[in-house]
Amino acid sequence: MPSAIEAEGLVKKYGDVVALDGMDLSVPEGTVFGLLGPNGAGKTTTVRILTTLLRPDAGRATVAGCDVVRDARRLRSMMGASGQYAAVDDHLTGAENLEMVGRLYHLGVKRSKERARELLERFDLAEAGDRPVQGYSGGMRRRLDLAGALVADPPVLFLDEPTTGLDPRARTSLWDVIAELVRGGTTVLLTTQYMEEADRLANRIAVVDHGRVIALGTADELKSQIGGDRIEVTVTSAVDLESARRALAPLATDGMQADAVALRVTIPVSDGAASLTWALSHLAAERIAVRDAGLRRPTLDDVFLTLTGHEASEKIKENAR
Repeated sequence: MPSAIEAEGLVKKYGDVVALDGMDLSVPEGTVFGLLGPNGAGKTTTVRILTTLLRPDAGRATVAGCDVVRDARRLRSMMGASGQYAAVDDHLTGAENLEMVGRLYHLGVKRSKERARELLERFDLAEAGDRPVQGYSGGMRRRLDLAGALVADPPVLFLDEPTTGLDPRARTSLWDVIAELVRGGTTVLLTTQYMEEADRLANRIAVVDHGRVIALGTADELKSQIGGDRIEVTVTSAVDLESARRALAPLATDGMQADAVALRVTIPVSDGAASLTWALSHLAAERIAVRDAGLRRPTLDDVFLTLTGHEASEKIKENAR
């Protein structure tokens, strides 16, 4: 499958700070590529280089066949981008915001108005299209911002944490829109702080840390890299938590995790159901009060924590780079 985005050995430094240290990416056409990483990992820097907002210090990259440095002007007409915050004018109506973007893309007055109405319908904003954006909800503003990125019908779309701050219903609605775009042939590079978002949308995922890709694959492939099942045991007190940790230590195939706030112990195991039976038996024998216990597969949160040593649930805001 042809690649819509290619990056080889991207390097970006700010004084002594290395933001990118040889970033490599390859994104096939018509897919969603997830870029995950902790604070300062280099995700937003990568997006800014790929969208021509920054020049790399070394390496090369192409988007839609255009070199991001030599062909920057032509590339800007072939891509769309939506950042962490909705880039809309509160004093204009939804339709006027989209018409303005169309004019900036040199679509002409008539086509800009037509395209604005098409996108307002597509994003379920038609009824609000003639109202000032300052009265829009957060979910409506994010949908309008994404609509703005699509005014020129670009083949490649960059979404930098597009659902930050949205409630679960608005987030799910935006996921449906993104999935529909990809079914229509759009290529999406997505950075996100939500593991569920990457798990649901991304065909392939790159885990980034210290400016490099440290793991690459589908969600299932990444989960398989860190082993099999996990036993989760929730107890009723901090004393029981420490007792449970000691009692279950012989089961762990790798480092176990103890959450003092949730009073939960998580143990990687190799033989699933048999280990859970053993665990419950030993906890009962030790008279440790168990509130809940279960067996689950690894999640992308587990992948993230294992590979980077950082919690995936952190609010990911890179320094202005």
